[in-house]
Amino acid sequence: MTPEDQFAEVVERFAAEPDVEEGTGFHNPGLKANGKIFAMLVRGVLVVKLSAARCEERVDARTATPFVIGRRTMREWIEIDHAHADAWLDLAAEALAFARAAR
Repeated sequence: MTPEDQFAEVVERFAAEPDVEEGTGFHNPGLKANGKIFAMLVRGVLVVKLSAARCEERVDARTATPFVIGRRTMREWIEIDHAHADAWLDLAAEALAFARAAR
């Protein structure tokens, strides 16, 4: 399955949520909750927004890498490559919960 197909499954899973809509984040296809992006597909990898501590845990476990824009490392964003696509749905759900809690 391609990263695009895998992300389509993520989108399909959350499409019925009343506060979730498709949108863009950093000019990439993504999902928003209450207008805030929480998951997106960037260069074939899933990028999600989680707490800085949770991002650090995933990076330390080597199941994710920091999301970098230009020279800036986004401390509440991580990339999960297609090799770990089996975790995409769970991480997107975690990101949605994080976005909802931040309201």
